[in-house]
Amino acid sequence: MEHNINNKGKVVVLSATLINFMTGMMYAWSILSKTLVEQLNWTSKEASFPYTVFTVIFPLAMVFFGKFQDLKGPRITGIIGSIFVGMGFIISGLLLNPLALLFSIGTITAIGIGMITISTAPPAIKWFHPSMKGKITGIVVAGVGMSAVLYSPLATYLLSVVSLEMTFILMGSLVLMTSVYLSTKLENPPVGYKFDVSRVSKDYVESKDLPWRDMLKTSEFYKFWLMLGLSSSAGLMVISHISNISRVQIGWQAGFVLVMLVSLFNSLGRILGGSISDKMGRLELMRYLFIIQGINMMLFKNATGIPLMVVTTAITGLCYGAGFSVFPAAIGDNYGTKYFGHNYGLLFTGWGLGGIIGPMTGAVIFDRVSNYQNAFLISTILLFIATLITFTFKKKV
Repeated sequence: MEHNINNKGKVVVLSATLINFMTGMMYAWSILSKTLVEQLNWTSKEASFPYTVFTVIFPLAMVFFGKFQDLKGPRITGIIGSIFVGMGFIISGLLLNPLALLFSIGTITAIGIGMITISTAPPAIKWFHPSMKGKITGIVVAGVGMSAVLYSPLATYLLSVVSLEMTFILMGSLVLMTSVYLSTKLENPPVGYKFDVSRVSKDYVESKDLPWRDMLKTSEFYKFWLMLGLSSSAGLMVISHISNISRVQIGWQAGFVLVMLVSLFNSLGRILGGSISDKMGRLELMRYLFIIQGINMMLFKNATGIPLMVVTTAITGLCYGAGFSVFPAAIGDNYGTKYFGHNYGLLFTGWGLGGIIGPMTGAVIFDRVSNYQNAFLISTILLFIATLITFTFKKKV
């Protein structure tokens, strides 16, 4: 019986990872937005605005449905979220204009992704010892980063054989056929379930479970929130514009290769970031990530050839991805796992801040001066501020 229960935990982790993999098509947005600009003559701002609205609505949905998931369990929110993601893309294909995409992508798909995010990581970490939060979170969220390996070549291929409208419809249909079924495998461990304590320290002490009202009374939460927003803006700016950045900066039209590259390293960063932070400490790793990403943005600014463009893209994905496992693990460490879905959602409104700053900064600057130089400079400054914040925490968080 105990063996079967432990296997259930592994099934939940695998299902959660695959759901994130299948619903992470927004990581191919730079390819879709580039097509909107080139084929339909949308401005860069019009093509970026649905993504920007998405980054605002997505974390807000996590807040609202995170509490629902804590009460009702992950299966129902996972199923509904998968339907929303698929239908958002299908509606985009049926009503392809700037206003419609604000509703379909910016709202419907965003709500679906928010529901899926709080339906995957929270139940997965509950099946394993608390000292493995970073590792399990990293594995689950790595599925999102890996999704561009599927959707980048798929979107590129579909755009070459069918219309942009049909590309949206087919991508949405793929999600409906896979993620709804996988969501039925999500569940929390039974009452009284004992963690697998093999190969982990028995000295590990779990933090007290704090509901959101008590969490919001702590200054540490707001520091985590601001650091997440400032640091993620750099990665979001690059991810949402990488195809156009490569075209403008080095005259390379094969931007989909960089989309796949940032996806691979994004996933690698999520796995490594979670596992390393379990040993090094969350805050220490955050500080290193911010410094490395800041230096990388200045290198990106001066990337005038394919080799340096490839290296800086990879580092961007690595640092950005690591944040997706380190920040949630830090919230779990400090505020427990009982209310993790709702607390996790509140934290990720900070990511929404980064979604406003990053993609729109790149779009506005490009529309004005036809390059991204000042966007990289602004990202560097924001990462420097995030680094300074890490020194304001008490010695032990």
